[in-house]
Amino acid sequence: MKNNISLCILIFFVTSCGPQERVSKEVFDAVNDKMEVKKLSDFEIIEEAMVWGDSISIEAQNQLMSNLQKAVAEKGVDGAVEYCNVNATAILDEVADKYGVSIRRVSNRYRNPTDKPNVDEVPLLEAYEYNAENGINSEPNIQKIENGDVLLYTKAIVIPGGFCLSCHGDPAKEIDSKTLQKIDSIYSNDQAKGHQIGDLRGMWSIRIPKREVVLRL
Repeated sequence: MKNNISLCILIFFVTSCGPQERVSKEVFDAVNDKMEVKKLSDFEIIEEAMVWGDSISIEAQNQLMSNLQKAVAEKGVDGAVEYCNVNATAILDEVADKYGVSIRRVSNRYRNPTDKPNVDEVPLLEAYEYNAENGINSEPNIQKIENGDVLLYTKAIVIPGGFCLSCHGDPAKEIDSKTLQKIDSIYSNDQAKGHQIGDLRGMWSIRIPKREVVLRL
């Protein structure tokens, strides 16, 4: 008998399953065929998506940081601001294409308006913000969206050290005048300054097609 293909929705405070939810016929057929052969459980699919999301987010972060550090070394901090504006999305898209997923960094204190959270991301980001404000550790999260066809992996982004404060710190103390002028000229509604080390910067949002997870197992 084929396994139930419903995924457990993992949230910060409650875990529940939705066996009544329906998925598209294409995903249903591909997933069911794979699950019948390998006897995959809901737990195995969620577990693999979590491992995959962790790995992808780390790779994306490393790619961004290595390119940013190189830009700072070559162009200065103010030049790196412009570099990020032009290239950050392309860097994330390259990692996303490699794995067949979509990758975003989202924040309510965004610098680039394209990083504003969407309807799926808002409640998750608010949960991370609540945790940060109350000294609660935030763990990566998986949610089922788009009728169960997509697994939304999220993970908190925290300001790790002083390097980031040269663009996101106190404008009066940590961001030099040239960099501040460059930020304000590119981002007229910047909300990403004034952070301290350890602050929540936002979250990773990685949409992982369920069929891609199943095909990996």
